[in-house]
Amino acid sequence: MQKPERIIKGSDFMRSKDELKQAVCEAIDLERDRIFMLGDSIAADPELGYKEFNTAAKFIEFLEWLGLSYRSGIARTGVISKSKGRKSILNVALMAELDAIIVPGHPDANPLTGAVHACGHNCMMAALAGVAIAMKNSGALRELDGDITLMAVPAEEFIEIEFRKALRQSGEIWFFGGKQEFIKLGELDDVDMMIMQHSSSSDSQYRAGAAAPSNGFIAKLVRYVGKKAHAGASPHEGINALNAALIGITAINAQRETFRDDDHIRVHPIITRGGDLVNIVPADVRLETYVRGSSVDAIMDASKKVDRALLAGGDAVGARTEITDVTGYLPALLNENLINLMYDNLKVLLGGRNAATRICSGLGGGSSDQGDVSQIMPSLQAFFNCISGGLHTEEYVITDKELAYITPAKALSMLLIDILYDGARTGLEIKESFKPSMSISEYLSNWGSLG
Repeated sequence: MQKPERIIKGSDFMRSKDELKQAVCEAIDLERDRIFMLGDSIAADPELGYKEFNTAAKFIEFLEWLGLSYRSGIARTGVISKSKGRKSILNVALMAELDAIIVPGHPDANPLTGAVHACGHNCMMAALAGVAIAMKNSGALRELDGDITLMAVPAEEFIEIEFRKALRQSGEIWFFGGKQEFIKLGELDDVDMMIMQHSSSSDSQYRAGAAAPSNGFIAKLVRYVGKKAHAGASPHEGINALNAALIGITAINAQRETFRDDDHIRVHPIITRGGDLVNIVPADVRLETYVRGSSVDAIMDASKKVDRALLAGGDAVGARTEITDVTGYLPALLNENLINLMYDNLKVLLGGRNAATRICSGLGGGSSDQGDVSQIMPSLQAFFNCISGGLHTEEYVITDKELAYITPAKALSMLLIDILYDGARTGLEIKESFKPSMSISEYLSNWGSLG
């Protein structure tokens, strides 16, 4: 990396931006073994959302080793560590996710819970640690005009809905997603923008992407209540709730041609309870589904159609239909200024224009609570194609640990320098040009009130 002339301002002696970027990358390389150890340790002990107590403890142990202060137990398992820069002009949050996903057939899955890090969140935590090392050990933060807040956040995977309902009922949480809960707890009130990254799987030529779109969604819990009877001797005396569910799913399928392609609607129900015994008419049948889409309006329109279809299933056989909507995640709002900065850094790190892309895909089929944050402040989630086998699958495997652990730490550190260098001039421009779709208070009163 070329070293331009150093900048002298008054009595201050500052390294150039490129010199700072080189320094943080060198600091990461010096502690790469510790970064690998943390990422591997988290992978070996996967925990599900709002249960990541061991994972949080591993990160806390790392912060204590590095000599950084922290707060823990935020939204049950979250950990926050804030470091001040030379001036506190801006506060940039850097997020990573603590939780694993359920893939029981994966060779590394916990035999009791089915949990496994088959979505790369251990890679995110390793990169978060790398950034902490970079900023502390290089001394870069003393030359930047803003604060950096590291956030290890629980429960990004929107699973175990009944468990999270119980947590809500007990008053431990309100939102089912960790970043959403951080917003509600006021942890983002003093944050100006948020950046993060995620592992990805791709057969494209690109090793990384500066950003990607993602859908939002509403989750639905559906219960069909019928009437029990002996399935062989007197089925005419029962009301078959499983038939109601099957008709409801079929009716959803009949709606699919009405979904606009541009809205990227996805509806994918599963039956979580299909009955009690084979010789009893099913009287308590339950489904879960998401209704995903690329905009809130599209999600709400599709949600009404799905409700109609589900109700038709119950009406057809005389079963009672209970539908509970649960607040899901909002679509990601892409920030062009942050995307361009990250793209430039990826080209430097990965060696040429063709090694990275600005936008990974035109279709954001997945969902993340990063989308919620992106609606209220400038936000970025970059992607690194370091895995094979596909996310959330039994074949998931990390194929390039350098690209999974080390390169993201360097890219995020370099982006922080871009944002906070020279009076945080670039960061201020990004903040001032950003037009939120809603304020935090509007988010909590509107999206947070859905249930």
